[in-house]
Amino acid sequence: MNHPILEDLRWRHTAKKFDRTKRVSEADLKVLFEAMRLSASSINSQPWRFVVLESEQAIERMSKTFEHNFQFNQPQVKDASQVILFAHNPRYTRDDYAEVVDKGIEDGRTKPEDREEAFGGFVFAELNTDKNGDTSCWTKAQLYIVLGNALHTLARLRIDATPMEGIDTELVNKAFAKELSGYQCNLALAIGYSHSDDYNARLPKSRRHPDSILVRI
Repeated sequence: MNHPILEDLRWRHTAKKFDRTKRVSEADLKVLFEAMRLSASSINSQPWRFVVLESEQAIERMSKTFEHNFQFNQPQVKDASQVILFAHNPRYTRDDYAEVVDKGIEDGRTKPEDREEAFGGFVFAELNTDKNGDTSCWTKAQLYIVLGNALHTLARLRIDATPMEGIDTELVNKAFAKELSGYQCNLALAIGYSHSDDYNARLPKSRRHPDSILVRI
């Protein structure tokens, strides 16, 4: 089957080695960031923050967080054009949702007189809040929606990427505490252009057979 969407997904692979001499253009970064911003989320909660590391100093700070664990991901961080920290709000509250509601009013999605009614969706956030006010199980899950959208957008732009759960979250959150501002980082995404020595770029795409994953009734 041929289709532009499928060609994008067949082209995409997890980069195992980046060419540090090649940088992602500002124009492509703007497309990526806007695509991430437009991602879906439960009740349109958008409980996320993205910290983009691109300066030598920021990349060095990130590199140092591999001191104890996941050293196999350190080269991708050092050689990537940018590394994006994906962080979620671990204590999502009604005040956080108010920002969403008020932006909806600003954008014409919600009438000003319907503001209080617009908070009806927040009940789902309450259902996903434990007795200590922790919403992490719910808000962290929203990051993976953005990640999938980002990976497809990057494939369309023919920009390589390495999604990484293999990061030392304790050290990363400590090193970037100021920039994260209370949000919690659990995964990162390195982006750039694959090096000619990237062995994974030469391997054929392999996925489970459609009959083993798809049931139509």
